[in-house]
Amino acid sequence: MKKQLEYSKPNKLCFREGNPKTDKNKKVQGLEKYRILRLNLAPYNLSGYQVCPMASLGCAKACLHTAGNPVFQAQKDKGRINRTRYYMQNREEFLSRLYKELKNHEIYCNKNNLIPVARLNTTSDISWEVHNIFNMFPNITFYDYTKIPKRILKYVNGEYPKNYHLTFSLNESNKEDAFNILKAGGNVAVVFRKQLPTTYNGYKVVNGDEHDLRFLDPKNVIVGLKAKGKAKTDYSGFVLD
Repeated sequence: MKKQLEYSKPNKLCFREGNPKTDKNKKVQGLEKYRILRLNLAPYNLSGYQVCPMASLGCAKACLHTAGNPVFQAQKDKGRINRTRYYMQNREEFLSRLYKELKNHEIYCNKNNLIPVARLNTTSDISWEVHNIFNMFPNITFYDYTKIPKRILKYVNGEYPKNYHLTFSLNESNKEDAFNILKAGGNVAVVFRKQLPTTYNGYKVVNGDEHDLRFLDPKNVIVGLKAKGKAKTDYSGFVLD
């Protein structure tokens, strides 16, 4: 049995405000009513627990977790480590609080004429479907990125609830999987160092930096993202030139 790691119970698990990436839609005409509730955990094995089981070395080093003002990184790390250890070491209580926060998000959006959305893997790659969350909240649209081929193939094959959307993420070691997923009709997120091309390897590239509402993307496309944070200095093959 793994030794219990130190943590303090967080005041709350999820946030609606304060993330430049997930707040972008508020400034896009026609997308202002979508309100994203996000859960940020400590990526890779930063917390002492692995929450990104298919992360490559390039992915781990260039994680979006490091994007944003570096002055606040230590504070972000502490909060995300706490939440991750809470999930791993007190699962039942964590999930009870998560269900409550999702319900409150739905109520808040209904009261304010907003469309409820949730991204639970903002900085992790956990198979939340094992907790039946998507079926419990059919009026919330959930979406995530994943590097787990089995998950994205289940999504492409229509095996997940209709209110859950997945986009596969390319890294330096899963290119074969990525193009198999594109051939099957799925979408793949690709990080480019500078300008986004209009097409890549024969597939249309859409600008994934305009907003984060991936469930609104057309099918069978590459979602282009510009390198951010430590990704700007990555030359492992995770970031494409």
